[in-house]
Amino acid sequence: MTRPVVVLPREEWAPRAHAHERRAAACADPFVARRHRGAKHPVEDFLFTYYTLKPAQLKRWHPGAGTVLLDAAEREREKFYRPLTGPELAALGLGADAGAVVVDDASFRERRGAAVDFTRAVLGAHARNRGFFGCFGLHEWAMAYRSEENGLRHEQLELRLGAAGTDAVVESARIRCTHFDAFRFFQPQAVPLNELQPTRETQRRTEQPGCLHATMDLYKWAYKLVPTIPSELLMDCFDLAWDVRETDMRAAPYDLTGWGLEPVRIETPEGKAEYVRRQREFARRAEPLRRRLGAALDVLDPERTTDGAAA
Repeated sequence: MTRPVVVLPREEWAPRAHAHERRAAACADPFVARRHRGAKHPVEDFLFTYYTLKPAQLKRWHPGAGTVLLDAAEREREKFYRPLTGPELAALGLGADAGAVVVDDASFRERRGAAVDFTRAVLGAHARNRGFFGCFGLHEWAMAYRSEENGLRHEQLELRLGAAGTDAVVESARIRCTHFDAFRFFQPQAVPLNELQPTRETQRRTEQPGCLHATMDLYKWAYKLVPTIPSELLMDCFDLAWDVRETDMRAAPYDLTGWGLEPVRIETPEGKAEYVRRQREFARRAEPLRRRLGAALDVLDPERTTDGAAA
């Protein structure tokens, strides 16, 4: 171990682990309970159904790369963990009975290198590109365009303007969606209405901080780096994604008043202004998280830096 490390005895890391589990459980446990009942929530389920990190994985605490856990021998069996070697123990003044384990970031880089490189590229684009604040969340409207022909993606919800009203908003608007993972769910008839044709490959260059989906995806890039990032950072990204998703659906064409969510009426000037205000606030909140993720990548690969992400 050649870089500086933090050494945490069990009496320090165990309370952090328990606090993280409680924090994650506040959102994860209600989702699991709904799933057991066969119930769904159109907003709160998204971070567990669209994204791939399971509730139990979210609740599992990790210290991140470069932190040694003492009296933690039971964690040697976890993926991407390893015990300290004899020379490493000696360098830290620890005995062989310390139960010292650390995240095996070398193994992580070897096996997840492609994901690390893609994440670095996307975060770099997020840092370099100017935010676009004129999309007004129309991606969700494009996903509901001509629903009478194609059906609704969220079939359990009703359109608050009806099908014809929704189509009229789409047809009268400038649609400029920059995010591939939103664009790929457009209804076929809405695809040519978008000014851009984003792809997975162009995402490396076109990610931009005004996009609500790009902001939500900070959570995705965070969990793809587990266990090499601290779980506190993972949950900070999760909490931001949770808030963004609520606005994303409030601004969508669906009627969510039955769930206590009033719409952001982006079909009106006042609604557009409210959407942009929220969009800018999310971009402001995302910036320090992006920097922290970039710093974590730099720990994983100290010979490279994430463009624009270092403090």
